[in-house]
Amino acid sequence: MPAWLGQRMARLGRLISEAVVHHYGPEELLARLAHPFWFQAFGAVMGMDWHSSGITTSVIGALKRGLAPVQDELGVYVCGGRGRHSRKTPDELLAVAERTGADGEGLARTSRLVAKVDSAAVQDGFELYLHGFFVTRGGAWTVVQQGMLPSAKLARRYHWKSAGLTSFVDDPHAAVEGPSRGQIVNLADARAQRSRGVQLELLATGPDRVLALLQKERPAPVPAPLPVQGVLPYLSLPAHHEVRAEDVVLRRLRGALAAAAERGPRDFAELLLVPGVGARTVEALAHVAEVVHGAPCRFSDPARFSLAHGGKDGHPFPVPLRVYDQTLRVLRQAVDAAQLGNDDKLCAIRELDRQARVLERTATAPSFEEYVDRERSASPRFDGKTA
Repeated sequence: MPAWLGQRMARLGRLISEAVVHHYGPEELLARLAHPFWFQAFGAVMGMDWHSSGITTSVIGALKRGLAPVQDELGVYVCGGRGRHSRKTPDELLAVAERTGADGEGLARTSRLVAKVDSAAVQDGFELYLHGFFVTRGGAWTVVQQGMLPSAKLARRYHWKSAGLTSFVDDPHAAVEGPSRGQIVNLADARAQRSRGVQLELLATGPDRVLALLQKERPAPVPAPLPVQGVLPYLSLPAHHEVRAEDVVLRRLRGALAAAAERGPRDFAELLLVPGVGARTVEALAHVAEVVHGAPCRFSDPARFSLAHGGKDGHPFPVPLRVYDQTLRVLRQAVDAAQLGNDDKLCAIRELDRQARVLERTATAPSFEEYVDRERSASPRFDGKTA
């Protein structure tokens, strides 16, 4: 991650998180992070490659850096990370518990259990290398972890949340993101309860019993019909790097653009005095507003949110640094004012999202190709940059 983008992602991640907590509370932020479509859109709106597995690493890293100065005030703590940082998660959770009075030992045990389930009970060929643990002051938590299948150059992301969790081995995931690899051994499936029980019985009898069964010839068992498997939110992204029109729900894009054009002059008049940047910044704010306020069903096309600040790989267009910095400035002012009891600016951003949903019913232009061409042409003026 280049420093020029990583620093901005940390700032934007913090501001979006502060806005979500201000409007909806810390538990809602955890619920968003546990939703794979929102998580992908969150990374895309921050300028990360929209379809990349690197979104997981960059979002967790950005939030860990960005929220660190305000974690006590916000009541949300980010632990863990990639590689060696993931192994520090239990110790970091114990440190959080000392600050908040939460059950540190229980949280550390949860961290180990979640990692063990996705590395041992779920045998899908993906090797875990990243473990992010988000926890509130009250002890609610969300875990986002990712595994890699190097032979196929594929990644799979696993989402967990404490809300509604009744068992670590009976369909515990909130969601799974990644391409299907066919049938796998999944002892965390509720339908595997009998299999787990038999394995425990075998272990209780000692290794001799296990070896005797393995050496004994026996006819192939006739599998009994299984109950229908539960369906999770499931996100599978295409392999192509560019953002194509079919990756975007165009009516939603047009609604955001129309809302920016209609509400911008009314609610962001001061911003629009900045030559050549203001109107485009309001368009970016419309996408950010939906990340803060949008309903889960509206994130089925996470590629759309890369149209706010582009992507570091140049798709759909280079990251427009002047627009990005204006977005940060406006959000910073809005969040600071809201913390002092004046949430007019944050409410103006929320109105952008509301108007976008209204106007998408009638907005018709521009076409996707016209929009991307416009952004590419304007890239030098907006200090567009790629990695």
